Amino acid sequence: MEKNAYLTDDRIYLRAVEPEDLEVMYEMENHPSFWEISSFTVPYSRYTLKEYILNSQNDVFADKQLRLMIVRREDDKVIGTIDITDYIPLHAHGAVGIAVLETYRREGYAARALRLLCEYAFNFLDMKQLYANVPIDNEASLQLFSSCGFVECGVLKEWLHAGKGYKDVIMMQCINN
Repeated sequence: MEKNAYLTDDRIYLRAVEPEDLEVMYEMENHPSFWEISSFTVPYSRYTLKEYILNSQNDVFADKQLRLMIVRREDDKVIGTIDITDYIPLHAHGAVGIAVLETYRREGYAARALRLLCEYAFNFLDMKQLYANVPIDNEASLQLFSSCGFVECGVLKEWLHAGKGYKDVIMMQCINN
C-alpha cells in the first residue's frame, strides 16, 4: 500500500459507486433500519437509484455530496456506504453518513471507513470539518463517531419522528486543526 494512498487500508477500500452496485444500494436504501435517520418517506425505486448512479459526477465540489462504497479487500464484497452530504464549499464542511450491511456490523469496518473518509476529507479535499447527527439512542454510532475523533457539540431536541413520538439527536463534529 502506498504511503500517501487515500481511501484504502489493509482490510477495506472506499470507491466510487458503480452500476453493479444497484442491487446492494437498493437493499440498503430500502431497509427499515435506515428509515428513521433519513428524510425520505417512500422507498427508492431501482429506476431512481440507477439514475442517481448514472448522473452522479462523484465529485464533492460538483455534486455537493460524495457517496463511496465500502468494500472488503479480501473478496471485493461491498459491505456498506459512506457519504459526505450537505457539503458547503464556502465553509468547507459537510455531514457524514455511514451504513454497513447488518451481516458485517461490529467487525470494525465502519470505524476503518470513517477514518479513511476523514483522512481523505481533511488531507486531500482540505475540508475544515465534518459533522454527524446521531439519534440519542444509537449507542453503536455514538461510540463509532467518538472513537474517530468526533465530539458532541449539541443536542437537537425532538428532531426525529420515531413511531408515535420524537427523539433527540446528538450533534457531533470533527474539526481539522
